[in-house]
Amino acid sequence: MKIVAREIPPRSAWALEQSGVHPLLARLYAARGVVSAADLDDGLARLLPPDTMKGTREAAVLLADAIRDDRRLCVVADYDCDGATACAVAVRGLRLLGARQVGYLVPDRVVDGYGLTPPIAERVAATGAEVLITVDNGIASVEGVARARELGLTVLVTDHHLPGPVLPEADVLVNPNQPGCEFESKSIAGVGVMFYVLLALRAELRARGAFENGVQPKLDPLLPLVALGTVADVVKLDANNRRLVAQGLKRIRAGALPHGVAALFQAAGRKAEAATTFDFGFALGPRINAAGRLADMTLGIECLLSDDPGRCAELARTLDGINRERRDIEGGMREQALLLAESLFDDNETPPSAISVFDVDFHEGVVGIVASRIKDLHHRPTFVFAASAADGKSHELKGSGRSIPGFHLRDALDLVAKRHPGVLLRFGGHAMAAGCTVARDQFETFERAFAQVAREWLDAATLTRRLDTDGPLAREYLRIDLVDTLHREVWGQGFAPPTFSDEVEVVSQRLVGEKHLALKLRLQGQPIDGIWFGHTDPLPARVKLAFRLDADEWQGTRRLRLMVEGAELMK
Repeated sequence: MKIVAREIPPRSAWALEQSGVHPLLARLYAARGVVSAADLDDGLARLLPPDTMKGTREAAVLLADAIRDDRRLCVVADYDCDGATACAVAVRGLRLLGARQVGYLVPDRVVDGYGLTPPIAERVAATGAEVLITVDNGIASVEGVARARELGLTVLVTDHHLPGPVLPEADVLVNPNQPGCEFESKSIAGVGVMFYVLLALRAELRARGAFENGVQPKLDPLLPLVALGTVADVVKLDANNRRLVAQGLKRIRAGALPHGVAALFQAAGRKAEAATTFDFGFALGPRINAAGRLADMTLGIECLLSDDPGRCAELARTLDGINRERRDIEGGMREQALLLAESLFDDNETPPSAISVFDVDFHEGVVGIVASRIKDLHHRPTFVFAASAADGKSHELKGSGRSIPGFHLRDALDLVAKRHPGVLLRFGGHAMAAGCTVARDQFETFERAFAQVAREWLDAATLTRRLDTDGPLAREYLRIDLVDTLHREVWGQGFAPPTFSDEVEVVSQRLVGEKHLALKLRLQGQPIDGIWFGHTDPLPARVKLAFRLDADEWQGTRRLRLMVEGAELMK
């Protein structure tokens, strides 16, 4: 591992500090490309205008007409947290804006697969719906959209995934990544796209004089859901996404949050009044995702939709239990997958540039999580596959992939598909995460083809794990109150949480829970505790550590400690 300190543009840092930004935050923001205090303005007025997203105006007209004619609407969701929050935002928002008949349907990961398939379109039509609205899916559902329209459904696709060579022939298509869309935030999550459609719809209804006394419904109550889905989907937190997340966090901390979100905070043992992006990514998001992985995402969506506190508490407890089951399954599967991955290194003189593993006992609901763990350990683009049928006898394998910086996963799959027609039955995704389906007897062909692309695209420098940090932390900032200062800000993908690095003296170390390294350290002459979760190898007496600031609470007392992220041996 190579620990590297980010460059800090001095002029930007100085300008931010002169504008009243905390000196440490000024340095952190400057290193992440912020050049002025205006870039930090998270007011709703600074959001990108909805009419710059291609298709929002047409979507607004379509939905306004549907509300006027009291047509039955059905939202088709995805089974991850982004899809669940997008569905809840769609249903809640449409009802706020006057729709009286709004239902939803979410595919089953195992039975139905991903997206709007022809059978899903038929199930929507069977409900009596007249308008089908996809959220967080649909851009690749060419056959499903065609089937829906054959059945007489009006189809509005809202999505954020990268489109393939052929777009679905929906009545209206809203996706910032479709050709010809000038919306600047290409990284907006599916829930954000739906929120923008609702903003456009409200403007259209306002223009039609639909609101009595000119008082329009507030869409602000939806922002906690937008924030949760945005962070949980690990999209890049560009300026627009940060504003959406900041607005959602402000409302949650002020107690203005849906009962279901409040119940999830309680089930996770987190405090909503001190909500952070870490809570979204590591506490609430996984509990919602677990429903889609192992059970039925309807549980997650109902938790976000219900206005009954008791019902929400019950659903949150159920989701918490499913998440515990998910962790148990993941733990055993991760060990087996890691052994398979390590054998690829042991059996080859030249370490592989990419990893693909499959086992008949793998559960397709957690392949993405396990792929992420392997990717983190070996710093290689990784795919983990499972049989698509629960009995393991399916002729198809479903894979989930995670990538490293410098390797565009979906583009790699596209190249594999072109070089080996028929090997990939379906695929889609982003630069850093993607999914695909292969015929079971074609797994080895995929493995070789994917590894070949990685060999061509990745060099030794890219394959060396690099941990970017914010360099040494001045001694005056080694204070417990700085933990709260940092946690209040919006951090995430593409806007990395503050990680510092410095040489330390390791005074003592011991294993806790058999898999975590507890440390007594001396940093800049000051004694301080540290913890390295998931790491068991002992450290030398002097080492360069990358770490985050954290608060350790014991019997009502808070103490500063370092959360270790990586180590580089001293030369």
